[in-house]
Amino acid sequence: MHLDIFKAYGFTDAPITSKAFGTGLINHTWKLTYKYKDYILQRINDNVFKQPADITNNIRLLAEYFKKHHPDYFFVAPVKTINGTEMLYVKDEGYFRMFPFVMGSHAKDVLKIPAEAYEAATQFGRFTKLLAGFPINDLKVSIPDFHNLSLRYRQFLNAQKNGNPQRIKETEILIKELMGYTNIVTQYENIIKDKNFKHRVTHHDTKISNVLFNDKGKGLCVIDLDTVMPGYFISDVGDMMRTYLSPVNEEEKDFSKITIREEFYNAIVNGYYNEMKEVLTQTEKKHFFYAGTFMIYMQAIRFLTDYLNDDKYYGSKYPGQNLVRAGNQAVLLQLLFKKEKTFAGLL
Repeated sequence: MHLDIFKAYGFTDAPITSKAFGTGLINHTWKLTYKYKDYILQRINDNVFKQPADITNNIRLLAEYFKKHHPDYFFVAPVKTINGTEMLYVKDEGYFRMFPFVMGSHAKDVLKIPAEAYEAATQFGRFTKLLAGFPINDLKVSIPDFHNLSLRYRQFLNAQKNGNPQRIKETEILIKELMGYTNIVTQYENIIKDKNFKHRVTHHDTKISNVLFNDKGKGLCVIDLDTVMPGYFISDVGDMMRTYLSPVNEEEKDFSKITIREEFYNAIVNGYYNEMKEVLTQTEKKHFFYAGTFMIYMQAIRFLTDYLNDDKYYGSKYPGQNLVRAGNQAVLLQLLFKKEKTFAGLL
C-alpha cells in the first residue's frame, strides 16, 4: 500500500498493520491498526462510481444533517486527512477514504434468524425516516439509472435482438418466462408518474452486510453509503426481500434450495413499516409486496441480459454463471408470487 496514503492521515510515527477486510465486491477494503486504534480504509472503484467526489459530497451533507437535526443518531463519518479532506487521490493508486472502525460491532454476510432481518429493516427504515426533511435535490446521483426498471427492460429487449444468437436460442424458455412478467415494468412506470410515490433519501443496497450489529444482536446503523441517492422506498424494501427471503443467494445452482421464508418477509415488512409508517403515503403502503417483485425481476433480467451479451457487465467466473443467476432469480420470483395471497393482509 502506498505510503502517501498513510502520510496524508498523519500515520507516520508508529507501526501500521493492515489486512483485507469484508466481502464487498465493488470497493477494496482494509482494516488498519495504528497506535492501538482501528480504522477502515477503502479504495473507491471509480469504474462503478464515475464521480467519486459526488459520493464524498453526499456523505458530508448527510453527516451535517444528522449532526444538526438528529445528533443522537449513530452516523459513521469519514476520518479527515491532515489537510481536512474526506477523500484522498493518489496518482496511479486511485481514490481513498477512511472511517473509524466501530469497536464492538460486526457485520453479517448471512441471515440466520428473522430477528436479524427485523433489525436490518428497522435500521434502513430509520435512516430514511430521519432524513425525511433532507433537501433531497442536494444529493448527487452516484450511479445514474441504478434501479431504473424501464431502462433495464429496454436493455433486455435489445439483448434479445442483438445478443449472442446461440445464447438467445439456448434461453428461449427462460426469456419467454421473464417476458411474461412485463406487468411489473408497467407498474413501475405508473409509480414514477404517481405523485403519491415520494422521492426519498434511499440507500439502494440493503444487503445484510450493510448493517452494523452490536454483540447483543441489535442493529447499530447502516454503512456503505456510496449508493445513497434520491429513490423510491421499493428499492430498499425490495432489495431486502431479494436478498433475505431465501436461505440461498443468486449463486445457488440447485434451485430446489430456493424458498420464500414467510417469517423473514414478516420481519422485513414489520421492521421497515414500524419506522416509516408516519412517513409513507397510503399508496406506498400498498406496495410492499410489489417491492419484492420489482427488485427480483430487475435482477433476473439484468443477469440474463448480461448472459445474452456475452457477460460483458458482471463477468463470469465459470461458463453460464449469469444464466444460473438469472434462472435462480426467476425461480425466486415465481415462488414469491405464489405467496401473494398469504402476504396480502400484512399491512
